[in-house]
Amino acid sequence: METSINHLSLNPNNTNQQISNIMSVSRFSVSLEEELLTALDQFVTENNFSNRSQALRQLIEKNLVEQKWKCDNLVAGAIVMVYSNQKPEIRTRSAELQLQYREVVIGVQQFTLSEQNCMEIIAVKGTSRRLTELSDKMIGIKGIQHGKLIMSKTE
Repeated sequence: METSINHLSLNPNNTNQQISNIMSVSRFSVSLEEELLTALDQFVTENNFSNRSQALRQLIEKNLVEQKWKCDNLVAGAIVMVYSNQKPEIRTRSAELQLQYREVVIGVQQFTLSEQNCMEIIAVKGTSRRLTELSDKMIGIKGIQHGKLIMSKTE
């Protein structure tokens, strides 16, 4: 950390605000069970973080964003589903739900993954509560093999 601060303070292109932001980092210790520590180290490795602090920072920020979604903010996102293209009732039910929620559905794309499976991506924009409601219904359609709602703030 000191190396970063020294490097920043020596660079004349950096503003005092940039230096101040880095210097405002607080250090604390964390006690974890061995199993959780192993899982954290695996998360660090799998996501190419340079250290545990970066991993913890990302997990905390992700949690904070998800908490904001629960506050019913305006968000945009995608509902991604994988299902068998041998079951036409899945597409029929998906289309029915899209019509019911047409105020939040902004686009749909379907892809053939194999002879048996396809992927459907539904672009959505609306309140997080409404998108979650639609996503739960879509992913709950009998025959959906995998489904996930991905949301992001719009501003």
